[in-house]
Amino acid sequence: MIELKNISKTFRGKNPAKSLVPGVHAVRNVNLSIKEGDIFGVIGFSGAGKSTLVRCINLLERPDEGEVIVNGEDLMKLSGNELRLARKKIGMVFQHFNLFRSRTVAGNIAFPIKHDWQPDGSASGRTLRQAVEERVTELLDMVGLVDKTNAYPSQLSGGQKQRVGIARALASNPSILLCDEATSALDPQTAQSILALLKELNRKLGITIVIITHEMRVIKSICGHAAVMESGKIVEQGSVFDIFSNPEKQITRDFIATTSHLNKINDLLAEDTPLIRLGSNQVLARFSYSGPNTVDALISTASLYFNVKLNIIFGDLDIIQEKPIGGLIVILEGEKDAMEQTIEWFRGKGVLVEVLKHG
Repeated sequence: MIELKNISKTFRGKNPAKSLVPGVHAVRNVNLSIKEGDIFGVIGFSGAGKSTLVRCINLLERPDEGEVIVNGEDLMKLSGNELRLARKKIGMVFQHFNLFRSRTVAGNIAFPIKHDWQPDGSASGRTLRQAVEERVTELLDMVGLVDKTNAYPSQLSGGQKQRVGIARALASNPSILLCDEATSALDPQTAQSILALLKELNRKLGITIVIITHEMRVIKSICGHAAVMESGKIVEQGSVFDIFSNPEKQITRDFIATTSHLNKINDLLAEDTPLIRLGSNQVLARFSYSGPNTVDALISTASLYFNVKLNIIFGDLDIIQEKPIGGLIVILEGEKDAMEQTIEWFRGKGVLVEVLKHG
């Protein structure tokens, strides 16, 4: 569906020959494959190159080198007219909506339809006005804004503006939807409603969605696969469940930490709170679960097997791609050998155990 091969992009000054400032290497030798019908996330901190990368997919930014293959065509080799036709199948949603303030909701959505409309040539063929009205109504119903047809952007909330942006991006029936920080300007509850809408559109229309974000909760909420960018490079990619359950890079672990309550333990350790002050026969540990073992009765079983007490301080459990993943902060109490055997038993069951503090 989408394949980027050895893509690089450097931004240089207006006169590179005289400039003392080196070019900014926004994207460095990126290779990426996105399957048809997937919701694919690209995450990175500000300046990582993720927005430049997504704009390379429709050549709003032309890479300095590499191949951009979309629907079997290398867009880098297309003529101007051919590229314009190819871009009609690639919709784009922006962070700050980019709506025409002087046009109504219907007028904003109608703009690309009027531009691209062709009569069907039949005796009962629709007029331009009929075609536009029908399509606008269909799109407004799709994004839940039928009652806002004649409203102006200034009369809409941020979430409603983004729904108009999504409807406009869908006007030409694209097979791909690019979303550049589409929820970053929204409050968490509204952002979640937009993500739910995108997920529903993906399910109903089969449209391939590429989401650029700096928020791991966005990736966790709706993406099937993801890539992590740092300094213009993709440092890690794979299914979202694999990335969450077994992150390879520190930057990925840092992003995942923002979505988990388990990292509160670091603050408690730094504060040396009474909650985690241990006796000589106690150990504080973090248990990380993924997949089937999250539903096994491991805590109660271990307590009976090894005659140890396991006091759960707090925990976190989530569902990613319909699979459970999460963890627990636990105080183990018992004989030293018994606690060591307990920890090894958990590891043998596929649970990642990290000892945080000894009594």
